[in-house]
Amino acid sequence: MGKYQILNSPAVKNMPWQDAPAELNNAPVWRYSENPVIGRNPLPGVARIFNSAVVPFEGAFIGVFRGEQTNGIPYIYLGHSKDGIHWDFDKEKIHFVDKNGNDFMPVYAYDPRLVKVEDTYYIIWCGDFYGAAIGIAETKDFKTFTRFENPFLPFNRNAVLFPRKINGNFVMFSRPSDSGHTPFGDVFISESPDLTYWGKHRHVMSKGNEWWESLKIGGGAAPIETSEGWLLFYHGVSGTCNGYVYSVGGAILDIDEPSRVKYRCETFLLTPEEWYEERGFVPNVCFPCATIHDSETGRIALYYGAADSYVGLAFTQLDLIIDYIKEHSVTNTTDTEIGIR
Repeated sequence: MGKYQILNSPAVKNMPWQDAPAELNNAPVWRYSENPVIGRNPLPGVARIFNSAVVPFEGAFIGVFRGEQTNGIPYIYLGHSKDGIHWDFDKEKIHFVDKNGNDFMPVYAYDPRLVKVEDTYYIIWCGDFYGAAIGIAETKDFKTFTRFENPFLPFNRNAVLFPRKINGNFVMFSRPSDSGHTPFGDVFISESPDLTYWGKHRHVMSKGNEWWESLKIGGGAAPIETSEGWLLFYHGVSGTCNGYVYSVGGAILDIDEPSRVKYRCETFLLTPEEWYEERGFVPNVCFPCATIHDSETGRIALYYGAADSYVGLAFTQLDLIIDYIKEHSVTNTTDTEIGIR
């Protein structure tokens, strides 16, 4: 058993994995040697899949994928895989209904997350609610997808649900914004007893002082519950003379008060360096959206969007990444306070 443990999560013995290279120069996160795992034109009518989320399901893997259609409108597609690396996609986008079974399709939907809470899977995405806003739906079987009304007012995006309730409530990250390609943004959390009524809004983290997250930050993969706290992979954005750069950061939040940051890594964990991250429809993007993790070995596979054109896969190990975040942690008052004013 390792130094730290993954809590309240089953073993995933068949998760995708590749051992680390002999030498790691920076953070203990390494890319899959066969990246990208999803390339361009993955199915008819869809030019690119990226910024997508996956979970273990019935001994294999299933995912919700941002499919950029050839008319430029993004929707969410369902994908299936036996190994978490090679994917088959449904040709039709996911069909959402309301609680009465009537059609309830979003105008568009992008950057989905997929999180299991108890016996239900929840899809969270950004869509149009008279401006950029959060959408949410639930499924138990990946055949019927029941959509809720919009949980928050516009403008908001980067919603990520926690994988278990805290003090009896659902808890969700979001990043209030504007309706454009927001040049600002901090991460907040909110609570709900029923996924309809949301409150107890609290601040979690502000943009950082370091160059890689100096413009804005936002939620990434669903946090992993560990013996040290909630392990969070998030994205940080820098503004450069040649546009935005998206990198992957890491933090550890208090297990009972997740608006309080215990450790926050001052260095990025992954930043655009490979051709599929630097070159694409939107260059210089590493955008984390999901992890698959094995509670027995501490192995973690991180799925991330690359250059708004591909899906990449990277790996780390629980002990290595927690120690690295703690050793390189720099926090400030807005991180460590509970987030109420």
